[in-house]
Amino acid sequence: MSEETAGEKTFAPTEKRLADAAKKGDVLRSKESGTAAVMLLGGVWLVFAGPWLLEGLAGLMSEAFRFDARDMNDYNVGLLMMEGLFLSVLAILTLAVPVILVTLLTQLGFGRGRWVGANLAAKGSRINPLSGLKRMFGPTGLIEMGKGLLKIVLLGAIAFAWWWSSIDMIIGLGRGSLSVQLGAAWDAIVSLVFALSGGLVVIAMVDLPIMWLRQQKRLKMSHQEMRDESKESEGSPEMRSARRQRQRDIATGSVMGAMREAQFVITNPSHFAVALTYDQTKASAPIVLAKGRGDKAMAMKELAREMDLPTLEFPQLARSVYFTTRERQVICEDLYGAIASVLAYVLSLKRGESPPRPQIDVPVALRFDAEGRLAVNPAATAPFSER
Repeated sequence: MSEETAGEKTFAPTEKRLADAAKKGDVLRSKESGTAAVMLLGGVWLVFAGPWLLEGLAGLMSEAFRFDARDMNDYNVGLLMMEGLFLSVLAILTLAVPVILVTLLTQLGFGRGRWVGANLAAKGSRINPLSGLKRMFGPTGLIEMGKGLLKIVLLGAIAFAWWWSSIDMIIGLGRGSLSVQLGAAWDAIVSLVFALSGGLVVIAMVDLPIMWLRQQKRLKMSHQEMRDESKESEGSPEMRSARRQRQRDIATGSVMGAMREAQFVITNPSHFAVALTYDQTKASAPIVLAKGRGDKAMAMKELAREMDLPTLEFPQLARSVYFTTRERQVICEDLYGAIASVLAYVLSLKRGESPPRPQIDVPVALRFDAEGRLAVNPAATAPFSER
């Protein structure tokens, strides 16, 4: 692969790449989605809190314009101002707090739940005229200008349609009582807010995929970056070796006691190991003291070398014992003959003799592959190495 091809960013960003970018504040952002959410919240607030606010304002105005004998004796303009201030602050809080929460939740949702304080820090690039011109006339500026024109056209069309459908009501606002006029005007404002909110939702639905595609393009990875990330996640060869050694140490500690009781170990050269013993006073047949595969099998073989235990390579027999017998249990009855031959061989070695390697015949029904599946074609899996 050429350097140009290896350095070309053609791969979609991985989950780790996206998470690392989020830590630095580079997250999916859609101001249009936040604006639409806030606008919808404002419309809901007008529906539920608006009547309460209007009623309070009406009562306050009635109290302000009324002048009777009570006011002649005790006119307290300060109390009236405090009531107006309390009503205004309460109305602002009931709207401002939900708006702040919705804004934070939408941005945190797009930002993978991360709050990046570094984004609030001053950056020279934000006030650099060259960077500003690049943003204005570059691809980003063109996209933002297109979104701005779309907003103007769409929201202008919505406002015009609303005005055209409400022109009779607007002309008739001067007729009837004040309460009727205020109610009609309020309903008109609420309907306009929801109409504009619908337009903003449409814009957000267009903006969000665009922002997602831009982020994906910005964070694309080259083949070299993919390999570097894979190497980083897996660790260096030294780290993998140390991790494997720790796993082996743990496995060694778990089988140490059983290996002290064992008389011999049967192995598949690298994957399986079973440690057995035979004591007529405890059981009528050999017992599997420990068994393992992978790191545990390697630990068992290392312990066997340290303890000078006979270690015999009979791959098919090792797999058969491993998959048919649990630890601290007597071996399967169908394996008595095979294990008896191995045991006789081991005892001869301990007496200082040099017997020929035994020919082990594992029953066809107990022949397993490395995954524990019975052999489909017994002839093809005959244990030639065990004869």
